Amino acid sequence: MTLAHPAYGQLRQVTETAAVLLADNPGKMTLDGTNTWILRAPGSDDIVVVDPGPKDSDHLDAVAASGNVVLALVTHRHGDHTGGLKRFHRKTGAPIRALSEKYVRASTALVDGEVIEAAGLAITVLATPGHTADSVSFVLDDAVLTGDTILGRGTTVLDPKDGTLADYLDSLDKLEAAGEGRVALPGHGAEVPDTAEVARFYRKHRLERLAQVEAALVELGQDAKPMQVVKHVYSDVDKKLWPAARMSVKAQLAYVRKS
Repeated sequence: MTLAHPAYGQLRQVTETAAVLLADNPGKMTLDGTNTWILRAPGSDDIVVVDPGPKDSDHLDAVAASGNVVLALVTHRHGDHTGGLKRFHRKTGAPIRALSEKYVRASTALVDGEVIEAAGLAITVLATPGHTADSVSFVLDDAVLTGDTILGRGTTVLDPKDGTLADYLDSLDKLEAAGEGRVALPGHGAEVPDTAEVARFYRKHRLERLAQVEAALVELGQDAKPMQVVKHVYSDVDKKLWPAARMSVKAQLAYVRKS
C-alpha cells in the first residue's frame, strides 16, 4: 500500500530520488508538521538530508537511520527546520550546509547557483529569499525542494524580521522558471505536482492580497497599524491565524510604503 501524507514516523517515497519523514510537530505555523527530505540516487546507500527538523530525538534518530548520511542541507533558519542540527551532527558526523554560517557544521556556507554532487545526485542551490532572508531551494532533475517558500497547502507567511515581499516575488519568478514540470517538495504539507504552476498561483494570490492591503490603507489611512489592516483584509479568516497574517501584512506594508 502506498503511503499518503501525513504519515508520521514512516519513510514515504515521493519521487524516484526523494522520500520524506514527517516530524510529529503539527501546528498553526507548521501545518501537519515539518518535512525532512531524504535524497538518494536509486541503489545508493548514501543519503542527503534536507532540513533534519526540530529538536525531537525520535525524529532525528529515524532520519539518521534512513541511510549513510553524507550531507545535510538547510532551507532556512526557522527552529522547526534547524532545532535538531546540533544533535543530528553529533549523531551522524555529517557536514551541514546552509546559507547562513550560523548553521554550518564541518563545511562551508551554500552559494547561490552552485551544484552539489552527493549520494549520486546533482543538487543545484537556488537562493529564494522572502519567507526569510536566508531561504534557499534545491533543484533536482525531477523536483524542487522549496522549504517554506512554497508549501503543500495554504500560502507562505513572510517573516518581517528579515523577509521582504520584493524578494519573495522575485523568488517566485525563479521557482517558476526552474520548476516547470518538476514536483514541488515543500517544507510543510504534501508534494505538489508542478512547481511552476504553484509559483504562478502564489504570485497571483500575493498580488491580490497586496491590492487588498492598498485598498485598506485608503479606507483606514496610510498610517494604519498592521493588525488594523489584518482585521480589515482577513476578516473572513479564522482569528487564530491573524498573528501569522500580521507577519505577512507587516512585510506588505513595508513594500507599499517603500515603493
